[in-house]
Amino acid sequence: MQLDQKKTPFFTKIKEYAESNSVALDVPGHKRTAMLTDMVDYVGIETFKLDANAPRGLDNLSRPVGVIKEASKLLAEAFLAEEAYFLTGGTTMGILAMIMSICRAKEKIILPRNVHKSVINALIFSGAIPVFIKPRIDMTLGIANDMPLEEVKKAIEEHPDAKAVFVINPTYFGAISDLKEIVEVAHQKNMLVLADEAHGAHYCFSEDLPYSAMEAGVDLSAASMHKTGGSLTQSSILLAQGPLVDHQRLKSTINLLQSTSPSSLFLASIDVARKVMYFEAPKKIPGLIKLASETRKRIQKIPGLQSLGKEYFTSKNVFDYDESKIIVKVSDLGVTGFDVYKELYDEHKIQMELAETHLILAVLSIATAQEDMDRFVKALESISEKYAPIKLNPVKPKIRYSEPEYAIRPREAYHAPKAYMPLIEAVNQIAAESIMIYPPGIPIVIPGEIITQDIIDDLQFYKTTETTILSDSESDLIKVVDKELWFKWEGDDDEI
Repeated sequence: MQLDQKKTPFFTKIKEYAESNSVALDVPGHKRTAMLTDMVDYVGIETFKLDANAPRGLDNLSRPVGVIKEASKLLAEAFLAEEAYFLTGGTTMGILAMIMSICRAKEKIILPRNVHKSVINALIFSGAIPVFIKPRIDMTLGIANDMPLEEVKKAIEEHPDAKAVFVINPTYFGAISDLKEIVEVAHQKNMLVLADEAHGAHYCFSEDLPYSAMEAGVDLSAASMHKTGGSLTQSSILLAQGPLVDHQRLKSTINLLQSTSPSSLFLASIDVARKVMYFEAPKKIPGLIKLASETRKRIQKIPGLQSLGKEYFTSKNVFDYDESKIIVKVSDLGVTGFDVYKELYDEHKIQMELAETHLILAVLSIATAQEDMDRFVKALESISEKYAPIKLNPVKPKIRYSEPEYAIRPREAYHAPKAYMPLIEAVNQIAAESIMIYPPGIPIVIPGEIITQDIIDDLQFYKTTETTILSDSESDLIKVVDKELWFKWEGDDDEI
């Protein structure tokens, strides 16, 4: 029986509580709110009234039996899943929960190398052995795309003992792998398929978009409601289906990672965003795709710029592409994507999702307006007018993708004795940390990989771009495995 998607069980109950005029002798300490802070002045007291912990009648996220359980059923139905879980730790938490619930120490998981850092963290927590697949590389844009189906099949045949195949749906830049075929091949070997659907929460609401993970038969998917679904930042969902999922272990793992004081604002924002996406997204997504397409055509006419859509990606053998994203190649102007990223905000107050050497990326949603795209195009025209007449040499291709050699498991490298050394001296050392530019948060090197000169050159280049580099080390140092101490280490191998 179809559920009433107009209902918002959790939001309705938390709103009822906020308006109840009850005496707050529990946490949080702002007491809904007797503490008049600058934030109260800005966002209003109602926001704090909704920020409750676990008052009577409001259910418990760790073991829902009331309104959270009801809201979860609505969520599952809306997203075409059998079960759905609210996450207040972002899709990072969902990815950790998926991998940790399936892979134990020294068990294998097949995955592309261009995964988010949260996947590497899950390997550290679980102790799993990664079997990396090289993604398809775009030598024009300098980005990693989908996983070639033939490479997935090869990895499955060579590693029939792997517990799961991990996919990205879509990549940060919108590339889609052949999920249905991957699921079929993996399930034949009794392997689960897990999806990082951080940028694909909107897929199930329109035939104009690629298949969602649930539609493709994926077993588990972590989706960022906040990225394209309209909920508050850090609120995500975990979707599940099929007989291969051990829900008891999955729930236990989620509760291991989830806060015992989850944000009621996050939960309520998922509840109401689900309702809007269910009723509004099917009507608005076709217009969104049209808006993105028209914007790409306008950008194509600007001297020195290219905006590349689905036709371009499929011509590069990418299986499918998410047309709600806009990629703009700017390097033919003689400037990098990092330069344009900064200039767009500093001079035009336009915040892009990210920059890379050759491009900038815009992420659109059903809340994107025509006037937003008009300002974007106008700003790009201004940048073109500034640089095109100068006729700077195009930024030279800085595109290489040498798969780093895997020496020891990420968990082993994380626990091993370590040393800090100058980056420029670290060739042939084993990395003991993940280092990445953020966004997108895809590691250039991960714990357990051997550091090459290419990796060092990449890191030194990114430092010149003033982009955010995430690492544990100071700017000119890198954390590596102390090989001498490591080989003498007498730790119990079973422990790691």
